[in-house]
Amino acid sequence: MNQLETLIVERKEDILYVYLNRPEVHNALNETMIEELTRVFHESSKDETLRLIILKGKGKSFCAGADLNYMKNIAHQSKDDNYKDGQRLAKLFKTIYRCHVPTMAIVHGAAFGGANGLFAACDVVLADENTTFAFSEVKMGIGPATIMPFIIRRIGEYPARDLMLTGRRFKGKEAERTGLVTRSVSSGLMVETTKKYISEFLSSAPKATRATKQLIQHIVYDGVEFEELIDYTAGIIANLRADKEGQEGMAAFLEKRKPYWTRQTTKPDFPDLD
Repeated sequence: MNQLETLIVERKEDILYVYLNRPEVHNALNETMIEELTRVFHESSKDETLRLIILKGKGKSFCAGADLNYMKNIAHQSKDDNYKDGQRLAKLFKTIYRCHVPTMAIVHGAAFGGANGLFAACDVVLADENTTFAFSEVKMGIGPATIMPFIIRRIGEYPARDLMLTGRRFKGKEAERTGLVTRSVSSGLMVETTKKYISEFLSSAPKATRATKQLIQHIVYDGVEFEELIDYTAGIIANLRADKEGQEGMAAFLEKRKPYWTRQTTKPDFPDLD
């Protein structure tokens, strides 16, 4: 991968760790970070040897939303330029959402504005219970537009109305109750919880996991008619059962052994949680 200015990307076996690396500004989003994140997730999606991508912020926060200098710049640009900028941000969230590799975000410190779109586009989200969340756009006279499709998919209409129209701050446990994050745990339990999720991903069949993720997206995102889905899903299960991986998985189940793809985490094979 080419040199990156705002990210640290590390691969450990079949897991890719993507760190937001602007800790001096709480990993605030700027144009460079948006472009680099889009590129990393787009390229990683094509790598069939990857089994998991983990997204996390370096320093005290996951992401504090948009960078102030970035906001000052776009505020003085034309409406057309702002439209193009909105498209770039929406493309980032869609690229993460559409990534063929399973994705997991680990959120801590603060997650404001567009930061919520970053993790909401991921499959699984773990959050430190002391994380402060906010859809703060309305406080600045704008709206959480580009992140909204991904937030509403996670939490539904009326929780979104509550959080987005008030712009109020809330913590990890409320984020878990609304479904915005998958699990909210104390900082002392984060490493253990992360390792458990990694182990679950690594004990699942790679092709089947990718196919299941794409099937969910196809049903939810592509607006396919119900009758068409019947044939489509029947074809998916037939292909998976006939595949070498499916044959191995069913044989392992019947023979009461672990399939060949299972890999347990034995070393510190999880993100830096300092």
